[in-house]
Amino acid sequence: MSLIKKKFTEYIRNLQNEICTALEQIDGKGKFREDEWQRDGGGGGHTRVIEKGEVFEKAGVNISTVHGELPDPIKKHFNVDKGWFWAGGISLVIHPENPMIPTVHANFRYFELYDDKKMTRRSDGWFGGGADLTPYYLWKEDARHFHQTFKNACDQHGADLYPKFKKQCDEYFYNSHREEARGVGGLFFDYLREDDQRSLTDWHAFTEDTGHAFIHSYLPIVKKRMNAPYNTKQRYWQEIRRGRYVEFNLIHDRGTLFGLKTKGRIESIFMSLPPRVRWDYDFHAKPGTREAELIDVLKKPREWV
Repeated sequence: MSLIKKKFTEYIRNLQNEICTALEQIDGKGKFREDEWQRDGGGGGHTRVIEKGEVFEKAGVNISTVHGELPDPIKKHFNVDKGWFWAGGISLVIHPENPMIPTVHANFRYFELYDDKKMTRRSDGWFGGGADLTPYYLWKEDARHFHQTFKNACDQHGADLYPKFKKQCDEYFYNSHREEARGVGGLFFDYLREDDQRSLTDWHAFTEDTGHAFIHSYLPIVKKRMNAPYNTKQRYWQEIRRGRYVEFNLIHDRGTLFGLKTKGRIESIFMSLPPRVRWDYDFHAKPGTREAELIDVLKKPREWV
């Protein structure tokens, strides 16, 4: 195993433990269930899910390291006749009970391609990942805090990175069929390969630093909003907006589609979906309400820091 793969595998294991411990401490009631699974083609992972907690209605924090021959859809994507791969990553989605707390998603991953079955000759390698915030009720200071935390992590590696990856996030997490963003964005990056400016080791350090920033970006928001009062109408609105979240994941999300095309573990793929959701025909927020304010913000990307 290459040094980068070894270090990144250790990193995602430690980050999973760190995040799950922090979430259990905040929730006070819920405990993560862990499923260890094996992939038929090679490798496996650890899926951890908490449900019906005091704070978190459903949250999943998954890690996996899988390898083997490239599935046919991926061969077609990379325009190759044969090939082998290794992929490792951590992926999480957190759906709180209280609609005043935003949903959050993050993932950080590393991918290698090989041209030999023993996987000794790496032909390509890159990092990807990011994090994005999906509020149901908007507090601008929460969005600013989330973005500022990730900007601080990015700035350690170059002032050009946050603006670039923030823009990519705004473009990616967009429900084009609704003409609105899924949330208030964050970071999104992919195919971070070695180039004239940064080595693969540099991108490795960048990806790990943005992963470490996650707890600091999200948990202060949870602590601030977790005891806020809410009513049944606000809960109803949360379920309407969760419908938009599901639409994105099932129609546009590359990770979901990749998992389905490569016969990934279904329970781990659909872990990201919320437990309670609704679609009402031709539903619109009433003008002048906080619900309408959120929709207005989602119509056009904003600079939060």
